[in-house]
Amino acid sequence: MTEVDQAAPTGPRLQAAGPGGRFGRLGEVRHLGLVAALILLAIVGLVTRPENFATSSNVVSILALASTIGVITVGMTFVIIGGGIDLSVGALMALASVWATTLATQSYGPVVMIVCAVLVGTGAGLLNGILIAYGRMVPFIATLAMMVAGRGLAQRMSNQRTQLVQQDNSMIVSLSTTRVLGLPLLVYVFALVVLLGWLVLNRTTFGRRTYAVGGNPEAARLAGIDVRRHTLLLYALSGLCCGIAAVLIMARTTTGSSTHGDLYELDAIAAVIIGGTLLSGGRGTIIGSILGLLIFTVITNLFILNGLNTADQLIAKGAIIVAAVLLQRRSLKTHT
Repeated sequence: MTEVDQAAPTGPRLQAAGPGGRFGRLGEVRHLGLVAALILLAIVGLVTRPENFATSSNVVSILALASTIGVITVGMTFVIIGGGIDLSVGALMALASVWATTLATQSYGPVVMIVCAVLVGTGAGLLNGILIAYGRMVPFIATLAMMVAGRGLAQRMSNQRTQLVQQDNSMIVSLSTTRVLGLPLLVYVFALVVLLGWLVLNRTTFGRRTYAVGGNPEAARLAGIDVRRHTLLLYALSGLCCGIAAVLIMARTTTGSSTHGDLYELDAIAAVIIGGTLLSGGRGTIIGSILGLLIFTVITNLFILNGLNTADQLIAKGAIIVAAVLLQRRSLKTHT
């Protein structure tokens, strides 16, 4: 029996916020609502653009777009459940993609490029964690500073130019061009990250401690959890996901650029909120976040197919976020 399991009876919020508690059952109901929303959007697509929406190429396009942001969303889910926030994910993905596509890095081959992207993302995430957990900085401020600095460093390294993935490193590009059962390999990478994230959050001590730290940090500390170290690991995990996402964006675009990941942090946070994760921490699911992401991605796809401009997309996304937060507050008042 772990420390969290021993402490659960003495901490009502820990018990209720976990994946098997009252809020866990509430989350399952919410998942059904999200699936219903996806079905409704699909019907809208079939009615408005039947010749384009249901094609295999459009479905692949939706999944490919969701894959990159989706990997980041998995890391963001862990951070927010743990009571934090990470505004730097888009910039870290851009920085990792630029670092991995410099001529010096590319000269060592695709494996080194992939390792470089993952290490840069993880290292930057660790720095976020150190500032927040041990430097006692507010997560919003620390990750905002990292967002600005990471984007600036990416611009400095690339001289604000787009760096192409060389033909010698076509193995990276093959993640986007090679298909298995009609889907590009990057979709399978995304699915693997989601599966691993779900297993870690729901079947390991690390996941239970994440709920505990986000639900009640003081109770978690009294239960024997090193809250600062766990917070550090959560931000390192988020950075790791940014590094993996950088590899996927390099595969999709065949480039590394300081402009990659623009506003991805907002898309990831919005997907997590729509998926039912509590902004104050202690409650949330990976499946909910991915369903929220798919809803956002399908909405974007519908706007593009129907010729609506970017401004309308942003307005719609903002309205959806506000509605999701209001529904979240209402559900909390009803069930507490």
